[in-house]
Amino acid sequence: VAAFDASGRLLRRLELLFHNLVASESTPALQAAERVLAARLAAHESAVYMHGGVFARVEVLHEQRAALGLDGESLRLLERVHLDFVRAGARLAPAAQRRYAAIVERLATLYTTFSQNLLADEAGWLLLLEDEADLAGLPGFLRQAADEAAAQRGHAGAWAITLSRSAVMAFLSFSTLRDLRETVWRAWVGRGEGALGDAARDNRPIAAEIMALRLEQARLHGHASYADHALADRMAGTPAAVRGLLD
Repeated sequence: VAAFDASGRLLRRLELLFHNLVASESTPALQAAERVLAARLAAHESAVYMHGGVFARVEVLHEQRAALGLDGESLRLLERVHLDFVRAGARLAPAAQRRYAAIVERLATLYTTFSQNLLADEAGWLLLLEDEADLAGLPGFLRQAADEAAAQRGHAGAWAITLSRSAVMAFLSFSTLRDLRETVWRAWVGRGEGALGDAARDNRPIAAEIMALRLEQARLHGHASYADHALADRMAGTPAAVRGLLD
C-alpha cells in the first residue's frame, strides 16, 4: 500500500503544475492541451482504481487491518487507499464500472469546458473608466490596480475594472456610483451564461448535464443524491448535518 501511495508522484507533480498554469497564466495552447488531457487523465485514474488485481490485494489487507499490528499512520493510509478504490468504483459490477468510468471521463470534459468558459468571460470583459469622476469612492489601492489593468489592456491613462474577484468585490464595496456598481454586478453574475459576448460560452446546459451525471454517479454507489455521495467522505457526513450547521 505504501508503494502504491508513492507511485505516480511525478505525474501528480506535473498535473499540479499544469493546472496551476492553466488557472493563473493560461494561453490558448494550454487550454487546448487541457481539453485533450482532461478525459485522458480521468480514464487513467479509472483504470488504476478499477484494476481488479490491485484492489483484491488492498481488500485483503483492509479486511485483516486490525490484526496487522499497524501504527496509526499506516492504518490510516490503508483505510484511505481502500476507500479511494471503493469510491472510484472498484466494487461495482463490470458493466457498472464501464458506465462509471465513462461518467468520470465526461465529467472531466464538462468541468474543463465550464471553467474555460468562465475564464474567457472574465478575461474578455472590462469596464473602462475614462473620467476621474467615475472613480468616486475608490481607495488608492483600487485606483492603482485599475490603472495597471487598463495599461495592460492598451488603455493607458484610463482605469479598468475587470472581472477578477478581487477587483469586482472591491469595486462593489467602495464605489459610490450605483449605475456603475450595477454594470459590474450584472457582468459578474452573468459570467458563463453566454451574455458577455459569446453565446457559445453558456454554461447552463453544461451545468444541467453535470447534475444529471452526478446523480447517476451517486446512484451507482447506492446513494439517493450526489450530496449524500459527496458527504459520505466528508466531516459532515450527511446533508442533514450540513443543513443543521448552516441553520
